[in-house]
Amino acid sequence: MKPFIKLLFAFFILVQIASSKLLIAQPFIKEIKAFQIADSILMPPKKAILFAGSSSFRLWKTIQADFPGYTIINRGFGGSALPDVIRYREEILFPYHPKQVVIYCGENDFAIDPKLPSDSVVERFKTLFKMIRERFKKTNITYVSMKPSPSRWKMKDQMMAANEGIKTYLKSQRRTNYLDIWGPMLAENGEPMKDLFLSDNLHMNAKGYAIWKEAITHFLIK
Repeated sequence: MKPFIKLLFAFFILVQIASSKLLIAQPFIKEIKAFQIADSILMPPKKAILFAGSSSFRLWKTIQADFPGYTIINRGFGGSALPDVIRYREEILFPYHPKQVVIYCGENDFAIDPKLPSDSVVERFKTLFKMIRERFKKTNITYVSMKPSPSRWKMKDQMMAANEGIKTYLKSQRRTNYLDIWGPMLAENGEPMKDLFLSDNLHMNAKGYAIWKEAITHFLIK
């Protein structure tokens, strides 16, 4: 029996290693699978408003209640960057046939690679935009600008430049909106209002989300 037990143990170790490598190759896969399971139980209706992007959407627990009269699908996940949203577009974007896609993403791109040029983030957004537009010709695409997070204030020039590049690009496209939340989250001294954020100085509290709610409401499609 001992050789068999050793073989079984070795097999178990190999499975664990393979599983670990798969998770690395497919970041956030557990969250994506959770979305798919939820959809299999109750598929959201078509022509809803789809929020997609990173944890600023994921942690917005009152998002549906904050926009009464609208059907909201929240597909924010993890600390995702634009390549992650692109990677999982078939799972978190395309199944829903939304009338509007609201995107918040790009901030984590700089956090992952602080030396990343702003133009690279703009190009990543263009890639995502074109993929959505190719699938949904008439869907409105709204981009929420990167926010001025205190913990990432050293990246402010890169984020501001990327925001401006995305804004300029969207001006050349039909059925789009660029939503600036950078300015409304700054204090009179030009720095982020820290009372809008949790203790990590990255994610927002209810006061921060109240600013987002006010700004986004004016851009939602009835």
